[in-house]
Amino acid sequence: IARLVMYLFAEFDDAANLLAANPDATTISIDEPVEIPKNQHSRLQEPGREEDDELLGTDDSDKTELLAGQKKSAPFWTFEYYQTFFDVDTYQVLDRIKGSVFPVPGKNFVRLYIRSNPDLYGPFWICATLVFTIAVSGNLSNFFIHLGKPTYHYVPEFRKVSIAATTIYAYAWLVPLALWGFLMWRNTKVMNIVSYSFLEIVCVYGYSLFVYIPTAILWIIPQKVVRWVLVVFSLCLSGSVLVMTFWPAVRDDNRRIALATVGTILLLHALLAVGCLAYFFDAPELDFPAPIIPAHNGTTVTTKSH
Repeated sequence: IARLVMYLFAEFDDAANLLAANPDATTISIDEPVEIPKNQHSRLQEPGREEDDELLGTDDSDKTELLAGQKKSAPFWTFEYYQTFFDVDTYQVLDRIKGSVFPVPGKNFVRLYIRSNPDLYGPFWICATLVFTIAVSGNLSNFFIHLGKPTYHYVPEFRKVSIAATTIYAYAWLVPLALWGFLMWRNTKVMNIVSYSFLEIVCVYGYSLFVYIPTAILWIIPQKVVRWVLVVFSLCLSGSVLVMTFWPAVRDDNRRIALATVGTILLLHALLAVGCLAYFFDAPELDFPAPIIPAHNGTTVTTKSH
């Protein structure tokens, strides 16, 4: 202890001698506040910008993620290049599904779940599951509606699978492609527009369709009121995910353009749900031909059916 005290006194004497030799030297006190750089001070003055940085990520974080992605990139003609799009585990997929079904107000879905590792595994299988769910549920709904009618003969409509696949996969790929191109174009006009990558947009749209899988199963219930309540409820959940994801990206654009962009996103999303319900489940009543009943005297009797 005595040696430690002597050492501290020696250091104090050396510092006093240096200060006496150079009285104009700058000293830093622990109690003095640290000077805030100008760029950080400007951020503190804009609380809206802090929220955008938290939701969308700063330039430094984007550069870091870009460099991290370059480390594991491979030529596009190799299998390893496409393998990275499916490099997710079960917990990540379930977490993203949960985030799409239970959106958190004020949280960006891309920033919170997707940006660290966007994938195509979840969107591909969600769309495939939704295709077969809608096709099978539509056939069952048609069967239950006409059940008990003597003139009805059930015939599976396998063409509904191809129609559902074309509709859902076209929506899950063409709409994100158009939105990605629009954001890239607006980014050249307005500097504050955040342009998501095409893979991130596809990932958001794919996971946002998950809520329609249990909804399509419940559409088997032959009650139009119940079906339309389920449509509205599903649109509120999945639509809120899209709005909270893309509104912070276009909010700095022209007010009318920003509102029109978000309105178009919601309109196309609603058209998909309403179109699937109207075509696969609310088909008009069919006028079945009356059966021909042979009589005992060799003549035929035709019964009238409505």
